[in-house]
Amino acid sequence: MEVVSSSHSCLAFHPTPSSAWRFLGNGLGPGHAKLTRPRRSEILCVRSETASNPAHSGKVHASHGFHASDVDAALQGIPKKVGEVEKMIIPSLPEGPESSLISTGFWEWKPKLSVYYEKSGTENSKAPSVLFLPGFGVGTFHFEKQLKDLGRDYKVWTMDFLGQGMSLPCEDPAPKSTAGELDEDTFWGFGQELQPWAEELVYSIDLWRDQVQHFIEEVIGEPVYIVGNSLGGFVSLYLAASCPHLVKGVTLLNATPFWGFLPNPATSPRLSKIFPWAGTFPLPSFVRKLTEIVWQKISDPRSIQGILKQVYADHSTNVDMVFSRIIETTQHPAAAASFASIMCAPKGQISFEEALSRCQRQGTPISLMYGREDPWVRPIWGIKVKQQVPESPYYEISPAGHCPHDEVPEVINYLLRGWLKNVESEGSVGVPFLEEPSYAENGVSRKLEFVRGGSKKSVHVRLFGSKISLWSQLRSFLKSNTRVIPT
Repeated sequence: MEVVSSSHSCLAFHPTPSSAWRFLGNGLGPGHAKLTRPRRSEILCVRSETASNPAHSGKVHASHGFHASDVDAALQGIPKKVGEVEKMIIPSLPEGPESSLISTGFWEWKPKLSVYYEKSGTENSKAPSVLFLPGFGVGTFHFEKQLKDLGRDYKVWTMDFLGQGMSLPCEDPAPKSTAGELDEDTFWGFGQELQPWAEELVYSIDLWRDQVQHFIEEVIGEPVYIVGNSLGGFVSLYLAASCPHLVKGVTLLNATPFWGFLPNPATSPRLSKIFPWAGTFPLPSFVRKLTEIVWQKISDPRSIQGILKQVYADHSTNVDMVFSRIIETTQHPAAAASFASIMCAPKGQISFEEALSRCQRQGTPISLMYGREDPWVRPIWGIKVKQQVPESPYYEISPAGHCPHDEVPEVINYLLRGWLKNVESEGSVGVPFLEEPSYAENGVSRKLEFVRGGSKKSVHVRLFGSKISLWSQLRSFLKSNTRVIPT
């Protein structure tokens, strides 16, 4: 099944910095960095069809690339200085036939539990595989812009976590034996007749980690780079810490640094006995009543609209498709009980900090890309991760909120491509923005420009260096509370 989305103008302009420095190594730990200067740069001539053909008004095309070995010629390219901040022009999203096609499928992991997934990708069998993991309450649809764009260069996958999106059960895990207060067609999982396949079912972060592990092993069939937003970021890091042989690298997009409140039975067996119910089916009577009240509020379209308005910094972003898909999920009869299970599920067997430490010890490459105006995962959380893995690149994007991959996909896709090339080339290709050796320690800011819907847009991106002062943390925290008006 092909997925169709709104089209975007494509700015086929691929900059190569004039005196780019290459950052060698996986970005983790001391002793891995080495900087070298390339001997030549590539420049693309740009032509406009506006004058010659009115039908192509506003379109910019790249033609005839050539190589220049001298610095003066290379300086004719980009980036360019804009005051104290360099401006860079980056590609827009592909449109129409330039986009990579998306296919869909269901993978039956366990009886009655099927996982919905989408994939897109190049025919090149040697191209790396990249797996995107969504945040809580959304699903594969949140990465459509990545599949259509990055699928031209990589094998790209995404999935819905069990209990969310289109990975909800196809049967009632705990049907009612007799007619109750609720209409039998209203909710699944609110009865007492537990089905055998759901005896150990609990929608926890441990379940999702296992789900992703087996999906990589059984469906993708090779190690992958994992990119996770919010909850998906935690699961990405958790899996990388648990199964390093399956994960080539991790990118965190405003990753939530914690998940779950109740103790985990595997790590705290005595304490967990105080909480006999921890997200399993059937739901206790008091949980059913509470869920009915809470679900009525959070599944209201007005509440969902309010949340989207809150987490997207640029309110001009079209979220109609995201809104309609979330509404569609809330109307599934298993959605309410699944939500109750998720909210009362235990913590993971290891914390976010421990997972990060394990990844660092194992040498797992990590990159960080955070929207600065996120009202939930504030920039201070991204800085804390950066402090724990100081050699990992950390990009702070503004204006962008909790879902930068959907709000500014042009920027995320550009940064991801650069980071993936750096890791795949074992450092012979530079990390984006690290053209000068001092940037690795002191950081640098850039203004990235691109075309969307025929209009020019710009976003500020700051690459934090390995030296992060207390003032940098305070300034980032204060700025996160200031709404930035996009240009």
